[in-house]
Amino acid sequence: MVVTGEASGDLHGANLIRAAQRLDPQLTFFGVGGEQMAAAGCEIIIPGKTISVMGIVEVIGHFPIIWRTFQHLRKILQGEQRPDLLILIDFPDFNLRLAAVASKLGIPVLYYVSPQVWAWRRGRVKSIAKVVDRLAAILPFEPPLYAGLDIDVEYVGNPLTDQVQISEERQTFLQRLAIPADVPVIGLFPGSRGTELRFNLPTLLATARVVLKEHPRTHFLVPAAATLGAESIRAAIAVAGGADLPLTIVEESVYNVANASDAVLAVSGTVTLQVALVGTPLLIIYRVAPLTYAIGKRLIKVPFFGLPNIIAGQEVAKELVQDAADPEVLGREMNLILSDPAHAAALRQGLALVREKIGPGGCSQRVALMAIEMSRGQVRRKGQAC
Repeated sequence: MVVTGEASGDLHGANLIRAAQRLDPQLTFFGVGGEQMAAAGCEIIIPGKTISVMGIVEVIGHFPIIWRTFQHLRKILQGEQRPDLLILIDFPDFNLRLAAVASKLGIPVLYYVSPQVWAWRRGRVKSIAKVVDRLAAILPFEPPLYAGLDIDVEYVGNPLTDQVQISEERQTFLQRLAIPADVPVIGLFPGSRGTELRFNLPTLLATARVVLKEHPRTHFLVPAAATLGAESIRAAIAVAGGADLPLTIVEESVYNVANASDAVLAVSGTVTLQVALVGTPLLIIYRVAPLTYAIGKRLIKVPFFGLPNIIAGQEVAKELVQDAADPEVLGREMNLILSDPAHAAALRQGLALVREKIGPGGCSQRVALMAIEMSRGQVRRKGQAC
């Protein structure tokens, strides 16, 4: 069983499933995910987007469906169709509770993508170690955080390293979308959750208007995450008063969109790392409900919130959160990138540090090997002697 509630987890799950089935074609997968996992051969029993929500306040409104999903999965784990292995991908608030159920039932648990214990609630490592058998970490500084605990933690590299593929060059890509190749192009990446869209899209659109004052020929590309779809984004743009903007909503490879853009303004998330690996100059924003932000500000103590900056250990992409994400400020930053080639080149050079820190590829293959070993019973269960 594979469970994830996010677009990035759906992508990682799909690549893991393909890698595992190449190694052992007899393996079968089912669980909670999206279109990409389904295309990889996973039987989706519940769409991940039904439980995908970010923020303390936002979760309250979605609690009934989240609870029903959890109870449904609990019954499967307790029943005759219980899996040989439970693979949980990110989505910690939901997945760690499911891990506790599986652990009590003696079902091995492989957790892929460590919860961000380095950002807040570091004491969670102890509770994670109690319910998870093996953890595949995708950030190089994470394994030491679990030192001395009864859990096997391995840095497996980052799955995005294997996925970076630019299949269409900029000029061809823009030509197909009927966008002149000589105009400035900016990518507006609104996130993969409905709540992210609601709180961040107006800021993206307002920033676009600031850019157009100085660069009136600019065209904007808005990639649609699979968890939202183009129609949802188109409707949200209309509601936010952005239907008149020169923008194109695309259901294309994130890497092709980033490569075709002179700069990207993105809502914080996995997509910011995808853009960084392409090397496109990047600004990162994040807005949530005011109460969620007020609580989070007191709980989360990290110097950066954007993945590229966390991995690089320095600010290689400017990040602005909540009220600091002002369209005038963002617009000036974007205009500087478009107007100053030396500044844009310096930003690209900084992003190169991200790829260097991540290291070599092969992540999905490594996690697939872990999954196969565990599905065959090659894992020490909690309480067993070494």
